[in-house]
Amino acid sequence: MRRWMCCMVLLAATPAGAAVLEGQVALVVDGKPLRAEEAAEAVVYFRPATAPRLKPPAKPFEMRTWRKRFEPRILPVVAGSKVSFPNEDPILHNAFSTSKGNPFDVGLYGSGEEHTVEFAHAGYVRVYCNVHHSMVGHILVLDTPYFTRPGNDGRFRLADLPSEQGDLVVWHDRATPWQSRVEAGRQAPLEVRLELKLKRIPPHMNKFGKPYGRGRDGAY
Repeated sequence: MRRWMCCMVLLAATPAGAAVLEGQVALVVDGKPLRAEEAAEAVVYFRPATAPRLKPPAKPFEMRTWRKRFEPRILPVVAGSKVSFPNEDPILHNAFSTSKGNPFDVGLYGSGEEHTVEFAHAGYVRVYCNVHHSMVGHILVLDTPYFTRPGNDGRFRLADLPSEQGDLVVWHDRATPWQSRVEAGRQAPLEVRLELKLKRIPPHMNKFGKPYGRGRDGAY
């Protein structure tokens, strides 16, 4: 579940200084703050002005299907990474995405089967199941190795960054991304507030561009 945290150390193989960016993320719904630990689902990343060299890990990341869910629900990776989709349910699934730049369709696969997809281009990939409308996963394919997730207290820290200007972005699947131009190493701790306005299960069609059949989630 936390394999991306281990791999992130391997990804930061670009020349870097000792600069740090840190802060805290707070989530709000209808003007009411959520618990601090809810911010752990956000992704915080820094895009320096000088494009960093990317080194995706040889071992694929993993987004499994389990109890009619994608786990992890949100997965940040760098461009060029591979993601495997093992089915750990006793039923059929069909992971797919129509996202621009990284579309894929692994077809129907049963319990114990696994398919691997390479994500060559930076961008946001929404992952759906063609069998179960309620299954939604999110893969954030980044063009920078400098990313992290807030802790259960909502705080984040990006270390070993190049000492230069760049864009700091805080991303959450239910909010408009927060972005600020900062200078790593000279920026005071940031307070980031995200208003969650988007639905957890966005409206979507199946892989054929047609509505899901009524009661389809229980069909397989």
